Amino acid sequence: MRFSLSDEEHALVRAAAAGERLAVGAYAAQAVLAAARGSALPQYALLREALATVMHAAQQVRRIGVNLNQAVAASNAGEPPLQLQRYAEVAARATSNLDALAQEVRRCLP
Repeated sequence: MRFSLSDEEHALVRAAAAGERLAVGAYAAQAVLAAARGSALPQYALLREALATVMHAAQQVRRIGVNLNQAVAASNAGEPPLQLQRYAEVAARATSNLDALAQEVRRCLP
């Protein structure tokens, strides 16, 4: 199958393909098939952006956990204050939840 696009149209398709991290031909094929089926073209850019945000949040939570662990280790008392332990537990739980969410988003991507 062949078709022609103006320079402006080609630039639009190229930009859309780049946004989906697809080759122009692959993007065009998906768009044509979606139109033929009367369905919407899958949009993975939002999922990729969500994945990046979740991964960044997980990294930040890990940093908080590291800082909490250092604070506990530096504590002069035999045991760290109960509040620090709770913060560490919350950070660990949040990290686990974010990692699970990132895996779920990853499974939705091609």
